[in-house]
Amino acid sequence: MVEEIKSFQFSKRFKKEYQKLPKEIQKAFDEKLSLFLKNPSHPSLRLKQIQGTKNRWEGSITMKYRFTFQFSETELVFRAIGTHDILNRL
Repeated sequence: MVEEIKSFQFSKRFKKEYQKLPKEIQKAFDEKLSLFLKNPSHPSLRLKQIQGTKNRWEGSITMKYRFTFQFSETELVFRAIGTHDILNRL
């Protein structure tokens, strides 16, 4: 994992899924994003590599909601957000 994130973007899929989330989950993600950008190793994020992938990761918003991301050569890309079943749709 990286120590500091300098650049990131949201995929079209992520943006679309984010808009469909309940407002309280959007707010919770916004708080987790702020924490993630300051300290990607923070234990409350519960980050782990997605099994069977080389550079895709998941993080926890709540016990039910997750976000996925990957590192490209130049930046971090948030790929998907939603309930835990988003991991089955990768």
